Amino acid sequence: MSPFERDPFARFRNATRARIGLGRAGDALPTSAILDFQLAHARARDAVHGHVDFVALAKQLAPVPTVRIRSRAKDRTIYLARPDLGRQTNAADLPSSGDRYDIAFIIADGLSASAVEHHAVPLFKACMKRLGGFSVAPVILGEQARVAFGDEAAAAFGAEVAIVLIGERPGLSVPDSLGAYITFRPQSGRRDSERNCISNIHADGLSYEVAADKIVWIVREALRLQLTGVDLKENAEGAIEALPHQEA
Repeated sequence: MSPFERDPFARFRNATRARIGLGRAGDALPTSAILDFQLAHARARDAVHGHVDFVALAKQLAPVPTVRIRSRAKDRTIYLARPDLGRQTNAADLPSSGDRYDIAFIIADGLSASAVEHHAVPLFKACMKRLGGFSVAPVILGEQARVAFGDEAAAAFGAEVAIVLIGERPGLSVPDSLGAYITFRPQSGRRDSERNCISNIHADGLSYEVAADKIVWIVREALRLQLTGVDLKENAEGAIEALPHQEA
């Protein structure tokens, strides 16, 4: 008897990380499946409650200059309980220079410290290889930060486009997935519909090279068409389609 005949779900498990056909021991799951689930749950909790080592991150980015900016959430407990505070910058940390840039990168801890520590720097470097000719602000390191935090932070540098690299909410199959959010003319009050998102950047998902291609592609079109969000669509042929803008 072949392995597939003994276990008809085996072929599906080879194609997905989803938990399917786990079997049973009496009226419960097998011990191995229960232990695997508990380990995945623990890794997800660790990712959410973890703290990014921003000092080490700045050293990895050197000689690229960095600026560390905190949100209004004073600690991780407040950050998780008050998403609104994670969207706002601590005004005392914002720079006062009058410089202007095409692009500002914001590396924010988000909901997965492990995602940021594993993937943010390689993805940033892959993007920079493709961004010749654009002026890029010092990298903003956002502590206790959510996506909208990048709007105020990038606006302080006069950036035309904000690229937020942030730890995504961990699941039970991937605890370290990174997301990239691109916003044209970032400013306080931007809606999520005014952003483009590239998600699932991790070892078993989107590679750094492919993600960087997509991010830079959207950035170039955002600057050309002066928009991002639902009005900016990526099609299968590798072109960007701009739809007529409609006010909400």
